[in-house]
Amino acid sequence: MQFELMASMMCADYGNLEKEVKNLEEGGIDSFHIDIMDGRYVPNFAMSLNDMRYIASATKKPLDVHLMIEHPNNRIQLFLENLRKGDTVYIHPEAEYHPSTTLQSIINAGLIPGIAVNPGTSVETVMEMLRIVKKVLVMSVNPGNAGQMYLPYVGKKITKLLALKEDMDFEIYWDGACSADKILEYAPKGVAGFVLGTTLLFGKEQPYADTLQNIRKLRF
Repeated sequence: MQFELMASMMCADYGNLEKEVKNLEEGGIDSFHIDIMDGRYVPNFAMSLNDMRYIASATKKPLDVHLMIEHPNNRIQLFLENLRKGDTVYIHPEAEYHPSTTLQSIINAGLIPGIAVNPGTSVETVMEMLRIVKKVLVMSVNPGNAGQMYLPYVGKKITKLLALKEDMDFEIYWDGACSADKILEYAPKGVAGFVLGTTLLFGKEQPYADTLQNIRKLRF
């Protein structure tokens, strides 16, 4: 079964970031997930524009840039001009007055537009944006911090999105508290990819290549 695995780089060892990128790339990661936080939209600061720029220069793998910032349209060009064709940019619809304008800027730059849907955000409130985006990042935890517990009611939201994705032409991705049992349950249902953080990938005692290989060998 084919599904994408993305490394949540806010969980990486920043004292050895070059080595981390290299080991993940050689281990078979599909893309690098970059969490940008401004301390306003979410109560935390995480990665920066410079972190994103460095990782983009250190790998040919795609980047998935998750903008957890207020009014991303005010600063969107700073990010777009440092990304490449094939990279993805997710915004949170609640963070913008006119999210469709920001999404159009991402499209105009030749990048892949996406929205991130918080646990408390209903599918109905983002319905029209589903016609614009190519990716929907479903947050199974409240955004802002690694290591949180999965919120089980998010599963029903994924079921709703799965029923819409073919008609509206988007793919669904999982972010937050991603364990092996979640991949086993939702990859067969049609979730296209999973962001891996401290639950499965980082802070373990085995090489990334072994961890990623074991995930891909899960028995469905």
